[in-house]
This record gives sequence, structure tokens and C-alpha cells, in this order.
Amino acid sequence: MTTIIKADNGSVSGITGLTSTADNSGTLELQATSGLVSMANVTGALTVPTGTTAQRPASPVAGQFRYNTSTNSTEVYSGLAWVNLTAQPYTASYLIVAGGAGGGCSLAGGGGAGGLLSGTQTLTPATTYSFVIGAGGAGSTSGSAAGTNGSNSTGFSLTSIGGGGGGSNTGPTSPSSGGSGGGAAGAGTGGTGAAGTTGQGYAGGSSPASNPYPSSGGGGAGAVGANGASTQCGAGGIGASSSITGSATYYAGGGGGGGHTSFSTVGGAGGSGGGGAGSTASDGTAGTVNTGGGGGGGGNTAVVIGNGGAGGSGVVFVSVPTSNYTGTTTGSPTVTTSGSNTIIKFTASGSYTA
Repeated sequence: MTTIIKADNGSVSGITGLTSTADNSGTLELQATSGLVSMANVTGALTVPTGTTAQRPASPVAGQFRYNTSTNSTEVYSGLAWVNLTAQPYTASYLIVAGGAGGGCSLAGGGGAGGLLSGTQTLTPATTYSFVIGAGGAGSTSGSAAGTNGSNSTGFSLTSIGGGGGGSNTGPTSPSSGGSGGGAAGAGTGGTGAAGTTGQGYAGGSSPASNPYPSSGGGGAGAVGANGASTQCGAGGIGASSSITGSATYYAGGGGGGGHTSFSTVGGAGGSGGGGAGSTASDGTAGTVNTGGGGGGGGNTAVVIGNGGAGGSGVVFVSVPTSNYTGTTTGSPTVTTSGSNTIIKFTASGSYTA
């Protein structure tokens, strides 16, 4: 049933007490062949159709207007898509972790964890935010070369610095600085751990210049790498805990230092947050992918020279209120929910449009 109010020339104004006898399938229409339809003398408000995103008309027509309770905004159908007319900026939480570094080779220092940044960011609707995920650095395969630094991760105009490579024992080769610094190798001259980046991670551990020459752990986002001591090589620095996914999880742990059977030195443990363990007699353990963990240092025997473990790749999380989540992403991120938030996890480069 359709109720029609017509104004052939002019306006319909000052409408009070207007009701329709149309049932739920009917339509109330205001028609004007010319001029304007006006409600200038009405002091109340016009109530527009209201419903969730799922309740939008199945076959919308250009110009249709409604209030969307899923996004808390008014919207109009353009003829191609529903356009949000009243979207407001909203706050997102983020965690940006760079790639961890590779461990050194042979009685070697652990790789430093990737830099870690966390905080909040105000998002502007219809704006696209891009993210780059840093790769983990390669472990050293030569006693005269440090592990390779991890690659940076970026987002929201911020840069998390890749972890610093662990030192190797010939020379000795010094560890490298990074988001978190690489650990020093065990060698006759001893060594100092490399620096981390302020606000992102900590320095690697140092090694003594005395027999049995234990190596040290790479720095983590939550603590410095442990120094080598006596026959125990240093553990990787602990990572930082984040609850951005809804449960507390550690990220960006440093790699443990590698040992040597001839000196009875034992490889150090990887730091919580994906750090790889140092080996006593073979290759170091790789950092866990998408944690930014540093790779473990390679071990050494009279026969085997162990290579460094590779660093773990980085990761980016963005948590937005579910009521504001648009669902517009690139790069195939993993999307989950926790409470009233939607969490977007990028393990490869991609974007989110607010």
C-alpha cells in the first residue's frame, strides 16, 4: 500500500500529526512536480530508516538514505556503493615488529630481535594505511662475518628497525646494532654486545676474554642479551609482552649464544618472544617467523662449524573497534575479533582502509 501526498507547485510544510495506514511492506511518498518539499516549520526531527549493515536493501537505488547501526553513521547509496556520510575519526591500537637478525657462526653471538613499537593511532575514515613487514636476516655461514641484520617494518609513518646481527668468532667479528643489538661471540679477546634502538629494543650481551670463552645472547625488546659466563653461553634477551590480540604474547626475543664442545660451553636459550636457541655443536636455531625473534648463534666442535640461525620475520597488528571496522584490506591479513575489537594481523605487506 502506498500513501501519496502531492504538491503540484510549491511545498509541503508544517506537517503535524501525519500518519500512514500503510503496513510494513508499504511506502510513504512525498511527491512534488516542482519546487521544494519543506519541513521548515516542524521543530522535531525526521526519523530515517535505521538498521544494521546486513539489513541494507537487497536492491538499493541511488539516493536511498539510512542510518547504519553497525557503523553508527548515516549513509547514502551512490548507485555503485553505500557511502558513509558521517564517519568520525576513531582510535586504533598497533604493534609493529621488525625482522630479527641472524646469529653469528661458530661459538657465536645470538642475533638481536627486531625493533618493536606499540601505541595508538587516530584513523581518518576513507584513508588507506599501508604496512611493510620486514624479513628476518640470514644467519652467518662464515666465522669472519656477522649475522645479517633483519629488515625494517613500517606503518603509520613509523619505522621499527631490523635486529642487529650476532658476532662470529674469527677476528672476532663484531656484532651489529639494530632494533635490538647482536650478541658478542666467544673469542680470546672478548667482545661487547651491540647497541639497540632506544624505545624499540635492548643491547646484546658481552663475552669475557677468558677461557672457556662463552658467547653472549642477542638483545630483545624487553631486556638486554645475557652475557656469557663460565661454561654457559648467554641467553637471548626476553621480548616484550603484548595483549593486542586479546591474550598476552611475547614478541621480539633475542637469539641465544652458540657454544663450543672443546671448551665445554653450552649454547644459550632463545629469549621469550621467538628467539632461537644457540647451539653447542651445530647450527643455531632460527627465530620464529612473524615474531621478530633473533636467530641463535652457531656452535663448534673439532669437526663441525655451526652456522647461525636465521632471524624471524616481523609482524604488524592493528586493532580497531568492531563498530568502525570497514573490512577493506589488501595483502590477505588474518582478521579476528576479541571483545569489542577487530584485530588485523599482517604477516606480509598490505593495507587497511579506515
